[in-house]
Amino acid sequence: MSEQPKGSFTQTVKAVAWSFLGIRKASGQAEDIARIKPAHLIVAGLLGGAVFVTVLVLLVRWVVASGVAH
Repeated sequence: MSEQPKGSFTQTVKAVAWSFLGIRKASGQAEDIARIKPAHLIVAGLLGGAVFVTVLVLLVRWVVASGVAH
C-alpha cells in the first residue's frame, strides 16, 4: 500500500471553496480527505470564512449607502 502524496495549500483552498459552494463529488471529497493536511484545512477554512464575512459586510454597506434599501 503506497502512501499518497500530501496536497498543497492551493489544493486545500480549492477544496474549501468547493465546500463553501456545497457542490463536490463524493470521489473528489474522498481524495481531498486523503491528501489534505489538517493544519492547511483549518487555516484555509478560517481565511475563507473571513473573506466571506468581509464580502457580506461590504455588500451590505454598499447597498445601504446607495439608498437601494428604501
